[in-house]
Order: sequence, then structure tokens, then C-alpha cells
Amino acid sequence: MKLGLHVCDFTYPSGPPALADDLGRIAEAAEQADFAKLSVMDHVWQIRPVGPIENDMLEAYTTLGYLAAKTSRIELLTWVTAVSYRDPGLLAKCVSTLDVLSGGRAWLGIGAAWNDEEAAGLGLFFPPTAERFERLEETLQIFLQMCSDDDSAYDGKHYHLTRTMNVPQTLARPHPPILIGGGGEKKTLRLVAQYAQACNLFAGPELEHKLDVLRQHCDDVGRDYAEIEKTVMMPLDIGDNGEKIDDVIAECRRLAGIGVQHVHGRLDNVAAITPIELVGERLVPAVADF
Repeated sequence: MKLGLHVCDFTYPSGPPALADDLGRIAEAAEQADFAKLSVMDHVWQIRPVGPIENDMLEAYTTLGYLAAKTSRIELLTWVTAVSYRDPGLLAKCVSTLDVLSGGRAWLGIGAAWNDEEAAGLGLFFPPTAERFERLEETLQIFLQMCSDDDSAYDGKHYHLTRTMNVPQTLARPHPPILIGGGGEKKTLRLVAQYAQACNLFAGPELEHKLDVLRQHCDDVGRDYAEIEKTVMMPLDIGDNGEKIDDVIAECRRLAGIGVQHVHGRLDNVAAITPIELVGERLVPAVADF
């Protein structure tokens, strides 16, 4: 099993003047601790489960470009891109640029979006749910086409591109891996089976059922279920001084037993760096053989 670090809180004690330095130290420590992935949210306001919406929030792809320059091995992605915030041609260019400048470490993490409050606040495009899912599938198709040798037109229901040229091409071939966030059984998990290299689910009581649904969708579309990385998002609650690490190890062992291969989560007080170091010293090696 691998672990990933999700950085979703940018309100640190030293404030915005030191934010770049703090974030750089977090990224460097995460790589040193052998986290497999480093992610940020694709939000423009803070989300309420993390903190007040007025707290600091950074634009995702600008941030990932900065993190790419601070690291050399760790994989980078949004967890996850809101499909309606960027047209797919531009999004593919963002991910391709990140991939080239990071030496082939980019993923496309993507979902159907949900935060209508921030979208309305900043005037971002946010169509109804059914349309967002239609646009999600078209975006996936456009991304794959732009990562291929086919630069012909794309003519969909919502998007019309006259030439899908993408130069330079991504270093990751045939394309950067795709992670689709969400556990919707009729649409989201079908899209995972059809297009993605990883899913993103939550460590709740429905997890095994969701994996069964994903397996059925794979059977329906002729996809090998084993090809998809099973990823779970959960808090890495290690306690103030690491006293809860054994509890996290036990939960990771349970998740591995039902097929989960990657656990991704946030750490409290991440800017202090010590929590990252504790995970690197104790948690990462403990779960490596799960």
C-alpha cells in the first residue's frame, strides 16, 4: 500500500507572506517521507469541512506548478479538478504542461464538481448536475485525444474543438494517469471503469459495496478490474505526537484486505513538518507490505 498527502489548508501561522516557503517545505518533506502522491484541492474558496470559507485558498494548477519545482519524484495532482471550471482543451494543456515541467509526474484528477456556492461567488460556470456529468465524459474523451497522435476535430454535445493539437505532448505515455473522484454508482464508477487508472472512494461502511459496483462496471465495459488503482481518501489522524499511528496502521491493514492500494489524506498542523516526518518514519514503512 502507498500513502498520499492531501494539502487542503493554506492558513498557516506565518500568513501569506511566508506561504510559498511553508508550502515548499511541506512538499520537500512529503517527498523525503516517501509519500507517493501530493495533491491540492481545486477550489477557489476554502471548503467548510476544512475551515471557514474566508480562509486562504490557492488556485490549483498554479500551485502544482510551484510544487513541481520543489520536488523531483512525488506524483502531483488535483484532488480533484472541477470539470466545469476550465474548458477541456485548456485543462488538457494545464495537465500536459505540469507533466512536462515535472518530468512526467502529473495525474489528471477530475470530478463532476459540487461547490455551487464558490462558483456563484466568483462567476464560474456551473451547469446542472446531469450536464456536468455529460461534460465530464466529454472532457475525458478530449483529454485522451489530445494526448494521442490524433489532432483532428472533436464535435461533442457540449464541446466543439476544431483541432485538438497539443504540443509538447506529455512525457507520461500514453497519457498521464486519470483519477476520477466520487462514488456515484450509475455514472461516476462507470466512467472510472471506462476511462480511469484510479478511483477515489471513502473509508466508510459502503466501501466494499462501491468496489463491487466498480467491478461490475468493469465487467460490463470489458475492463480488467485489476488495472484500476483502488484509492481511499481519509484523514491521517496520527495524534499530536504520533500516538494514534497504530490506529491508522490498523485501518490501512483493513482497507488493504478489501483491495485498497492507496490511502490519501490530510495531516493536521502540516506546516509544522513534524507530522510529515512521523508518517515517513513509522506509517509509510509499516503499510508498504500491505
